[in-house]
Amino acid sequence: MADASRSELPRRVALGVAGTWRRLNFEQRVAGVGALLLVVSTFGPFSFVEAAIVLIGLSVLYLLRKRAEDREFHVPFGDGAVIAAAGAWSGLLILIRLFDRPLGQGLLALVCAALLIVAGLSERRKRPPDDLAAGDAATRQRGSGDVPARRRRPRAPAPVREQLFDPESGAIDELRSVHDEPTEPLAPPEYEPPTRRPPS
Repeated sequence: MADASRSELPRRVALGVAGTWRRLNFEQRVAGVGALLLVVSTFGPFSFVEAAIVLIGLSVLYLLRKRAEDREFHVPFGDGAVIAAAGAWSGLLILIRLFDRPLGQGLLALVCAALLIVAGLSERRKRPPDDLAAGDAATRQRGSGDVPARRRRPRAPAPVREQLFDPESGAIDELRSVHDEPTEPLAPPEYEPPTRRPPS
């Protein structure tokens, strides 16, 4: 039983990756490839800088995975800005370690960081900053003519006003809201002190 479940695991992972790939748009796919290659580029001499780069790449992949699952959550400044910032930060970290690692590996890592920046900026231009994954995401793209208008809250009905007519002068004195009529306070209930019984 355990062997059967172990053999099913790679198949399920492959189907999950394929399903995620199909649901992502072009910019998100480029960002996913860049993040994956960024993680691969850290192989070799490893330090806390490479650990930070791996964390950045995995964070971008996690974000894309959740968006592919139509998870709704807010990211400050939108997904594209976060992906571009991740690429810029990883590029800075790569430059710190550029001469401590093979030059080809460092240049590959810089290209991956540039891919993240370009994909993030393109995604930022395409989608609004407060992008939430939804079934109608295609209609919420910038520049689309099918963007639904925001629903307006219904206004509360205006208070009914009555016209006060003076029969003697034949003129309307004022307009007054029915709800604005002064109300007199209720009289307090009468207090009756308890009667004392005479001592017997």
